[in-house]
Amino acid sequence: MSLIEFLVLMLVAFVCGALGQALGGYSRGGCLLTIVMGFIGALLGTWIARFLGLPEIFALNIGGSSFPIIWSIIGGALFSAVLGMMNRPRSISQ
Repeated sequence: MSLIEFLVLMLVAFVCGALGQALGGYSRGGCLLTIVMGFIGALLGTWIARFLGLPEIFALNIGGSSFPIIWSIIGGALFSAVLGMMNRPRSISQ
């Protein structure tokens, strides 16, 4: 994988992570965390799609490897929603 292919992969992961965070309603951190969210979303979304027997809807081939765009956004949204639920401030009732 060349440097240009690596940078394109990071850009695609950033866009997918940003869309996933926007849909999930939880965004904390900067660009690097958004890129990580894109990769975690790709892993989680692809795993869910394979578990349910769903096809790969839209994938980009970058450097000989396939990056699932739709499943990455869906997985990132699910992951950010779970993170948002875990990090909500809890009210103390008296």
